Amino acid sequence: MKLDKQDISILEAIQKDGRLSNRDLAKEVSLSPSPSWRRLRALEDAGVISHYAAVVDREQVGLSIMGFAHVTLHDHSSEKVKRFDRAIMRAPQVLECHATSGEHDYMLKVVAPDMASYQDFLSEYLLKIGVVRTVNTSFALKQQKSTTALPMDQIK
Repeated sequence: MKLDKQDISILEAIQKDGRLSNRDLAKEVSLSPSPSWRRLRALEDAGVISHYAAVVDREQVGLSIMGFAHVTLHDHSSEKVKRFDRAIMRAPQVLECHATSGEHDYMLKVVAPDMASYQDFLSEYLLKIGVVRTVNTSFALKQQKSTTALPMDQIK
């Protein structure tokens, strides 16, 4: 989908506040409500907007540990990769999973209430999938920035 300035304005506005009413969104992007609603619906239908969600403060709900686990598999056969992918999709502690280039095969963003819980996830789940050769985890000591907003000024 080719995005124009109005589409980008709509995306910027809803990234700041996904709960904007259509009337407030229209006002924010200088459109009347009907065109605003149509454009928003077109962005959703095209998959540009994949979903809406509330952002929960992990520390406020007791998930104080956040780690980035760099995972290397034993081998990359289709069966083994699928087994790993299925297991990761079932793990609620894993917020993100990225196949990566370089030294490791995957990078996982993992949350846990404490180090013991992370250790349990690692030894009782991740390593028991049967396809993981190594896991090297770096833990976040302090979060400097966290956003879900994409840089709309970079769209060409």
